[in-house]
Parts: sequence; structure tokens; C-alpha cells
Amino acid sequence: MLQNHSTMHCRPERRQIGRKALRVIALSTFVLAICSLALPQTKASSAKPAQNASSLEPVLQQMDSAAEQFRSAEADFTWEQYQKVVNETDTQKGKVYFRRSGKGETQMALNIQSPEQRTVVFADGKLRVYQPKIEQVNEYDAGKNRDEFQSFLVLGFGGRGHDLQKQFEVKFAGNEAVDGVNTAKLELTPKSPKVKNMFEKITIWIDPLRGISLKQQFFEPSGDYRITHYTNIKLNTRVSDDVFKLHTSGRTKTVKGK
Repeated sequence: MLQNHSTMHCRPERRQIGRKALRVIALSTFVLAICSLALPQTKASSAKPAQNASSLEPVLQQMDSAAEQFRSAEADFTWEQYQKVVNETDTQKGKVYFRRSGKGETQMALNIQSPEQRTVVFADGKLRVYQPKIEQVNEYDAGKNRDEFQSFLVLGFGGRGHDLQKQFEVKFAGNEAVDGVNTAKLELTPKSPKVKNMFEKITIWIDPLRGISLKQQFFEPSGDYRITHYTNIKLNTRVSDDVFKLHTSGRTKTVKGK
């Protein structure tokens, strides 16, 4: 991507950046789509498991029902990324926003606050990743990666539980306590070979009463994985249009990815 790189070196790097950006949007939109299914009046501390949470169908049905109420969501996040080759774990923290527009479009904004500031916005069919430290925006057209993007973005269009089965093989893996809540553990295997090359399996822990994913784990074929926790979730509150805009400077350059 740097100007002093040859074309031969530029192309592989551009593909690599694109994969990283896709991982970012996949993680953020997936969890927010699930979080958006929560019932606003229900508190996590008092949540109880549904009577039939030991089977998959009741969980999906409750998610379907809660999805009808969704307009927007925001939450704090913590990501723990484990890298097998060096046996190390990196932690990132920030805030995510998710909104359904009047036209039915899914919009997402992700603000990574530490250890290094980055902003990711998906709107108008484009994914834009802003890195203030190097004053650069990487822009990707979702249409060029339609299958990969839709495998995750479809979760934001209503977020119905049964929509999971269109993109994933869904397996109920029992009940498990997360943050004091008895959750339904679901294992998702991507149906798309391209997506499976990035994430061979995704595990989510759902509070079946509210339809909220309290925890997620994304497994990569390399042995790397990312565990995600979301807190301070706010649902169906007004999210400013400004959240979905990048605040760049006059020195910022835009690089379009492939």
C-alpha cells in the first residue's frame, strides 16, 4: 500500500488488509445483530432461561420474536485475540453502534479506542476503515465481496434467529452460565467455503429469554481465535447520524481495496 512498494508487493498487502477489515465488520455486525434482539425492559441480572432452552428451535423462535422490535443498538466491547504462532493474546476495547435506516439498510460504526485508535464504518454499501495514526482510509465496496459480507451483514437485517440457518449450520451445544446468566450455547459453521476459510466455526452464548449474545468466539483455521464480550448495551435509542461519518483531516488519503 505504501508508495515506495512495487506493484508485486502492493497487491498481496492489499488483500491482507481487506481480510482484516472483513474480520472487523464480521465480528462487530454479528454481535450487534444478536444484541439487537434484546427486549429493552428486561434486565440481564434478572434474566432466567426459557423453559425449552435445551433445544435449538425455541431459542431461534425467541430471537425471531425479539427481532421485530429492533431499531438500533450500541455497546462497549472487549476483544481478546489469541495468536497461536506466538502464543500471545492481544486486547482491544471500544464501542460499537448499529442502526437500521428507514430504507432497511444496515449501518454499523465501530470505534476502537485502545490500544490504537481506529474507526470502521459500514454505510451506503461501503466499508471504510480509518487509521488516524497514519492518516489513511481504506475503502471497500461490499459488492466486490458480496458473499463474504452478506454472510455476516444479513444478521443485521432483522436479526431473526432462523436467518442464522441460511448462512450457518447451527447446533445447540447445551446451557452454560455467562456473567451469572444461564445461556444457550450455539455453534455456527459457515456454509460458504470462502467464509469458512476465514472462520471455520463461531460459538455464541445466547440469553434465550432476551435473545442477547453475551459472549462470542470466532475460530480461524490457523488456530487463532477471538473472544468477544459486550457490556452496557443500549437498545432502540437514537443514534446520531454523526456516528456513521469518518472525521478525517485534510491530510488523510483514501486507498480503495480490492
